Amino acid sequence: MIRAPLLTLLLIAVVALAACGGGGGSSAGGGVVGPPPAQPLYPVPAAEALAVVDVQQIVAQSVAEAQARGAPAVVAVTDRLGNVLAVYAMTGAPTTATLRPGPAGNIGLQGAVVPAAAAAIAKAVTGAYLSSGGNAFSSRTASMIVQTTFPPGQVAVGLGSGPLYGVQFSSLPCSDLSQRFGSSGAGAFIGPKRSPLGLAADPGGFPLYKNGVLVGGVGIKADGDYGFDPNVLQTNAQQLGEEAIALAGTIGFDAPASIRADQISVNGTLLIYSNATTASFMSNPAAAPGFGSLPPTAGVLTPVAGYYAGGVVLPGQAYGAEASGIRKSTPSEFTNPDAFILTDGSGVDRYPVRGGSDAVPSPLTPAEVAALLQQAFSIMSQARAQIRQPLNSRAQVTISVVDTNGVVLGIVRSPDAPLFGIDVSLQKARTASFFSGPFAASDLGADPDMIANDPIVGSYVSAVQKFLAMPNALTGATAFSARSIGNLERPQFPDGQVGGPPGPLSPPIATFNPFDTGLQTDFVAVNLVQHVAFVASGGAKPDTPQVCGDIPGAGAKRLANGVQIFPGGFPIYRGAVLVGGIGVSGDGVNQDDLISFLGLDGAATQLHTIQNAAAGMRADQLVISQGGSANRLLYVQCPASPFLNSSVQNACQGK
Repeated sequence: MIRAPLLTLLLIAVVALAACGGGGGSSAGGGVVGPPPAQPLYPVPAAEALAVVDVQQIVAQSVAEAQARGAPAVVAVTDRLGNVLAVYAMTGAPTTATLRPGPAGNIGLQGAVVPAAAAAIAKAVTGAYLSSGGNAFSSRTASMIVQTTFPPGQVAVGLGSGPLYGVQFSSLPCSDLSQRFGSSGAGAFIGPKRSPLGLAADPGGFPLYKNGVLVGGVGIKADGDYGFDPNVLQTNAQQLGEEAIALAGTIGFDAPASIRADQISVNGTLLIYSNATTASFMSNPAAAPGFGSLPPTAGVLTPVAGYYAGGVVLPGQAYGAEASGIRKSTPSEFTNPDAFILTDGSGVDRYPVRGGSDAVPSPLTPAEVAALLQQAFSIMSQARAQIRQPLNSRAQVTISVVDTNGVVLGIVRSPDAPLFGIDVSLQKARTASFFSGPFAASDLGADPDMIANDPIVGSYVSAVQKFLAMPNALTGATAFSARSIGNLERPQFPDGQVGGPPGPLSPPIATFNPFDTGLQTDFVAVNLVQHVAFVASGGAKPDTPQVCGDIPGAGAKRLANGVQIFPGGFPIYRGAVLVGGIGVSGDGVNQDDLISFLGLDGAATQLHTIQNAAAGMRADQLVISQGGSANRLLYVQCPASPFLNSSVQNACQGK
């Protein structure tokens, strides 16, 4: 398989044209959960939003710090829904940034040149989307959790990959779920909006809070490098500058200290929020000149095609209001009093519970979909969160169900789940259903993307079949969870084993880069190329379609918002027949596995018509012999002692 500097050359060419917690039910641990609680268990975030003067203050504080450093920057501010409220390009700021090449040079998207404004927006979106009222994550936090080892650095050699390895390829510009700037009327500010580059691992993006409530994010691009932090034990002065500029912008809107990433541990390792501190400032944000006093020579509010019209600062939308596109459900929409849904801004549920659209012998019924969502929601309500403060908070996630065509049959979420989990939960549901289906090999093989007459996407089919020593792999014989597919898309197999071969969906460790994870990247590379050209040309070139990948015909929707390669998604069966997938995202990956797996198990026990994959066909029955060792794929891994109201330890065992 030839993997492609040509893609990066195309990107460079198009950009050059532009000159860019407690309590709960009594049956935690599986089985049928009880009826929904009569009263809500979760608090609803207060209706706070960034006002125009707030956005102006954030921009002005960032500009003052950038001026003090002699580092003119592009400053982007979004609300919690991803609506871009301002993009201010200082005079002399970079117009483009380069996706940092990996150790082997420009492969995949590595080395591509993108608009600096797109990079700044992606960093702001990352700060907003990865955070909530219980956790505040920055783009540096994102960098820490998406690399080949966790934590990243030489001392971590031999450890497994980051818990959210692959999340950077979510909220993509081609996603059919993510909304686009440019609509009018009631739907103009509904979210979640797409991100021009997915989620960012480049430090310099932070969440914004108002009166302790998450209201948005700020992102900075002041240099030509759009990269990541490969070693948490070292400080990169260039990255520290962007981070300090962004952090200065947050003053007065900074995250509560008690919920910042550096108060949250994963597998015994504290996460990192920022290497910059207030002591790093070269200005005094409190004394920064007001936005209105900035002279015309300082910079300009600049338009960004597909994201921001320029010229004026916009107010943010309050999350939870109908106009935000995410609000509390009514009893007729979903029976649990804690449930939130996605709407069109005019009161209509975008993804109401419905039956399957596919031609399987007996598609999922509305009653089965409702049971799947209700059971998973109840498991979530009893589960102990990993990434939220205070300790022993309830988990908060988004839950998605799809049929075998990838059509969304229902989406529901808790009130304060991070927004990144909306798109990701759908990716996980589709990924588990797709790779478990009889159509996976043929659909991937039909993808027309080619480089030098070599099929980029289709070549992964034979790679998987050879790796598993299964000529019929990806034709429905095996049930793959999102965790299983993630195992196959790691640059060392098994994950973290030094000297191990790459998984068949991954590039080798020698060429790893967060911008090149293998199939996940190649599947959407053409979409990203087209979108960058659209942004760089100021909208003169066509935008990417609102569907990811190039699978033709009926399969086009099956991975319509991309592939996801970290845990929390499972295929759904009726007997031995695949009928769909369920995906969960928003907390620790083992919590995501717990909620989706036991939610499906609970629906199976309640209805006796659908179920998890039979144990004998699950991916963990596959043994891969490599280099004299034998290793199994993983299927499900649930956390120990996961419930707030139960002492159950191995909640998923035997199910």
